Amino acid sequence: MLGQSLLIDEVTLDLPPWMRAFEPPARYKVAFGGRGSSKSWAFARRLLIQALEKQGRILCCRELQISIKDSVYTLLVNQIEMLGLASYFDIGASVIRARDTGTDFLFKGLRSNSSEIKSTEGITCCWVEEAQGVSEESWKYLTPTIRAEGSEIWLTLNPILETDPTYRRFIANPMPNSIVQRVNWQDNPWFPGVLREEMEHQRATDYDAYLHIWEGQCVLHTEAQVLAGKVVSEEFNPGPEWDGPYFGVDWGFSIDPTAAIKAWIHGRDLYIEHEAYGRHVDLDALPGLLDTIPDIRRHVIRADKSRPETIAHVTKRGFRCYSAVQGPGSVADGIAQLRGFERIVVHPRCKHTLEESRLWQYKVDRLSGDVLPDLKDGNEHCWDAVRYAIEPMLGGIASRTKQPVQVAPQGAGGWMA
Repeated sequence: MLGQSLLIDEVTLDLPPWMRAFEPPARYKVAFGGRGSSKSWAFARRLLIQALEKQGRILCCRELQISIKDSVYTLLVNQIEMLGLASYFDIGASVIRARDTGTDFLFKGLRSNSSEIKSTEGITCCWVEEAQGVSEESWKYLTPTIRAEGSEIWLTLNPILETDPTYRRFIANPMPNSIVQRVNWQDNPWFPGVLREEMEHQRATDYDAYLHIWEGQCVLHTEAQVLAGKVVSEEFNPGPEWDGPYFGVDWGFSIDPTAAIKAWIHGRDLYIEHEAYGRHVDLDALPGLLDTIPDIRRHVIRADKSRPETIAHVTKRGFRCYSAVQGPGSVADGIAQLRGFERIVVHPRCKHTLEESRLWQYKVDRLSGDVLPDLKDGNEHCWDAVRYAIEPMLGGIASRTKQPVQVAPQGAGGWMA
């Protein structure tokens, strides 16, 4: 049985059962947990209902918002269309307004719009999406900004570290007048089959990653992280003096994703500007996936050599795709190369690369808790693509391949470079 079915005229809006916990008024309403839980979907739907019920101003924000596409704007618009509520709302390029009540939805990035947010009056509800990434500085100015009588601050997040400002402030030590609820995939009555397949695979092959991604537990053994202390998430614009761009691809197989990246080097820092990521990507769909990365056809791509037929396929379709060398010890050497950068700056739009930077780990002894020298399988696909992209800068392991992989003549026994 579903949780609530609210009737707006003749339109029925279903909400998951866990949303009942958030019905009482509270200053802070915090839904945290893993992927596939319907947190964002349910909060979006409930805020649309609220906008139809009474007048107000709803601020939707996250720590970093480069454009309106990075906000929950699209999620809200999709919900409006899905529920048949288009006649109740005016939808502009960067604002949504309920026609009868005049309630506005505004969309801001906390880091880049702090002064503008501070001067915004009359916010009755603030929804912070992906709140796990909000800094302590942003919380210090945001909370007093939401000061209308009876105003609320809603948070949806997938926790990362117990030391993160959001986790400490709202989950480990909840603020007064808070409703805090863990919400996971089991709580979603509409949990899709395609996500269930991914979830079951991860539970069977990497239980620690499963606990973090699907059960919403914080990352443990941070000392085991391959890139601990190296990765930061910042917006950036490559300059003319930067080296690059460099492109790399790790091909997917079965449940493993295909991951491609665009990287730059400037000074002693490595910059990851764009990513492409997809599971179960058919050969015919690969060119379309790769083309989501700007300028990728104009430059050399270095790719996982274990799939020469795939390299041949995309080469025939106009990409300059070469095999990475991946010689003996190349993984360890590649990790040393990555850790040799002073910083690895990942653009906020590269969400899978950022997630893997937290989950890519060495094995930990079950009994002693000691970090072992062996890598855990999984959660390295984007970073394998990064390793391939910058392989030529690794001295003796640099790729010297000058010709794309081509199909071997029939009967020659396979593929050849």
